[in-house]
Amino acid sequence: QVQLVESGGGLVQAGGSLRLSCAASGRTGSMGWFRQAPGKEREFVAAISWIGGRTLYADSVKGRFTISRDNAKNTLYLQMNSLKPEDTAVYYCAATRPPNIVVVITVSDYDYWGQGTQVTVSS
Repeated sequence: QVQLVESGGGLVQAGGSLRLSCAASGRTGSMGWFRQAPGKEREFVAAISWIGGRTLYADSVKGRFTISRDNAKNTLYLQMNSLKPEDTAVYYCAATRPPNIVVVITVSDYDYWGQGTQVTVSS
């Protein structure tokens, strides 16, 4: 069982930036970030392959967010720039079991989840 722990959330003004981190307790396959706003379903934000060569983004964050990973440190990152109030949500880190190398974007495709970190963007 792999444990995922997110950090880096907080309160930021619109137009600002935040960097989320997700530390994994062991090796994982492909990884991703999801978010869930109050009263809404959990939605896909970004995903990255095991090696890191392939990434996918939701249209709503494309060009503003960047997903990356450091396999030596078992850590996933999400750099969020030009934040908007509609980006406010709890952000979750997710991972598949190795040796999964396929980039996936649906909740049911992931095997492990973090506890989430709150991101609040004020207008």
